[in-house]
Amino acid sequence: METDLADNLKHRDLNWLSFNARVLQEAQDKEHNPLYERIKFLAIYSSNLDEYFRVRVSQLRQMKRVEKSIRKKLALRPNKTVKQILAIVKEQQEEFGRIYNEEIIPELAENNIVLVPSEKYTNIQAQLANIWFIAHIKNNLETIVVDLSKDKEIFLENQVLYFCVTFTDAKKLGFVKIPTDTNERFVDLGKVKETYNITFLDDIIRYEIDNIFNSETIEGVYEIKLSRDAELYIDDELDGILAERIYKSLEQRLEGQPTRLLYDASMPKPAAKRLRKLLNLGKIDMMPGGRYHNFNDFFKFPDLTKNEALHYEKKPFIKHRELEKSTNFFETIQQKDQLVHFPFMSFNYVEQLVEQAANDAAVTQIKISLYRVADESILTTSLLKAIENGKQVTIFIEAKARFDEENNITWGRKFEEKGARVIYSYPRIKVHSKILMIVREEEKSRRYAYIGTGNFNGETSKIYCDHGLFTAHKKITKELERVFRVLEGELIIPRNKHLLISPFTTRRSFENLIHNEIEAAQAGKKAQIIAKMNSLEDPDMIQLLYKASQAGVKIRMIVRGFTSLIPGVKGLSDNIYMTSIIDRYLEHGRIYLFHNSGDEQMYIGSADWMTRNLDRRIEVLTPIYDQDLFSELKEILELQLADNTKARIQDEAESNNYIEKEPGEKAIRSQYAIYEYLKSKN
Repeated sequence: METDLADNLKHRDLNWLSFNARVLQEAQDKEHNPLYERIKFLAIYSSNLDEYFRVRVSQLRQMKRVEKSIRKKLALRPNKTVKQILAIVKEQQEEFGRIYNEEIIPELAENNIVLVPSEKYTNIQAQLANIWFIAHIKNNLETIVVDLSKDKEIFLENQVLYFCVTFTDAKKLGFVKIPTDTNERFVDLGKVKETYNITFLDDIIRYEIDNIFNSETIEGVYEIKLSRDAELYIDDELDGILAERIYKSLEQRLEGQPTRLLYDASMPKPAAKRLRKLLNLGKIDMMPGGRYHNFNDFFKFPDLTKNEALHYEKKPFIKHRELEKSTNFFETIQQKDQLVHFPFMSFNYVEQLVEQAANDAAVTQIKISLYRVADESILTTSLLKAIENGKQVTIFIEAKARFDEENNITWGRKFEEKGARVIYSYPRIKVHSKILMIVREEEKSRRYAYIGTGNFNGETSKIYCDHGLFTAHKKITKELERVFRVLEGELIIPRNKHLLISPFTTRRSFENLIHNEIEAAQAGKKAQIIAKMNSLEDPDMIQLLYKASQAGVKIRMIVRGFTSLIPGVKGLSDNIYMTSIIDRYLEHGRIYLFHNSGDEQMYIGSADWMTRNLDRRIEVLTPIYDQDLFSELKEILELQLADNTKARIQDEAESNNYIEKEPGEKAIRSQYAIYEYLKSKN
């Protein structure tokens, strides 16, 4: 079936909103998610949306600067896309408000937790609020009154909450910065009988607003928040260390182009218009919202009741059957490959390997790529210890990991000062691989490796579903050494037959694997592809998957985030069935399984099927050769494919319908089923 390319691809930015809608669904799911977890899903939705406007929407706005004739040739229609985005977001925000006001707030009250707005303060609560205001806020409060007849603009900080105050004098607007950077967002107003009373920091300031602007007659108080462009526009053509330029450019995040003004929808239109003009915004930049913004602060919403029933049941780490009892990880890994699964198991197994390497006299080299460096941890401490103990430590730090640049570069400097060889990003390419290699002098030099799907970060490993392979496989570790030599500038192209390495062989290898399935289907043999990833966007890969579907290859996909592929379209993608799992943990692992005429091949690693992962990043995916581990990972994958509780069907209509259980069918919530499966094995 011949169709225009644009007709059979979804717009990634529009489909991303479908993903965030699934997050919002979790805030509604009373059956499976306790109250405080549903509050967190509201926070996740809000945080996701903030980043989306700062990155994706800002990029669309930049496209508007491209000459119209060029945009037309490239089929770029940023204005139309932004309008579609705003319409969808407006609808989602209304649903967000309904969930918060009609479900979350009443259920909090049922559990004796009341969020008290300023207009409902009792006399005692008003006194407590005033005491708090004087003690914590008054002396450091930033306020300004703008005379619109004289002042033509005002600068509002990125992602910071403000009150916009209107007066009877329409020529003036007042602004109050809500100091959430120096104060907790939620303030305890005390327990009355069995009820815990909490108020927003915002409401305490709102209650005092007449005293703040005592020389003006106030008409209204409206919360606002401005999001600015989060991209760092750095000239990658320049020579020199990119890290330094990024470090110096971070301030751009505070001063970038506005991409959205979120404002209280109760603000009168004339006042909103005056505000818009003062901030030099277009109508398209204005997004009406509720009374409160920055719902990502709800990650820290206080649980004064200490009621465990309002949270997920705690799930202790599962002990790895081999690594847990091992006193020498090198011997254990040499005897047999080992596989770990987060967050079901502790990240401490990775940390222990580095810790043992740091203190092992036989270890001579440690090489690691760090994409998002955690704050001080066993891993960073062990790397510093290894340097102190005279090991050759090489650390590749990705200076362009969005929103973590400053922390990454700070750690890079610490490692450099102690004597490590630290290598930062190259222009035009990111290092996204999750790889570690240790060289140990035994009867002869031996390499040990760890290749994962997730970052070397102990904190995120508690909430991200990822997999990691420990191996001493000679051919895999030899090829991994070549990857590090590329990073060190000693090789241009790494020769490889086992690992898939972007931007060198990953695309071609996946294309060959898919073509093999197409040929099998055309020959009347069984042909099947199972692929799990975070996002699917690369047009060439999608067209090849369409071709495979038309040839009769059965394609089963799990894509957590956005997809540009349209599944289940007659004549185009009949044989492609796709689901998305959103649940307690963030699905983050990438697993690719090909039937390969019965000789199945499986890969795990850091790369999605996105153009950037295939062509513009250093990525590493490893085959799973150990048959026990292959079976274990396949069983995990099959549990995810069988999920009928948290899996949503991805279709042309983007309906996000949950998979429905058949009558008498057992309910499978894959994350919980995987936990029980691993527990039974260990």
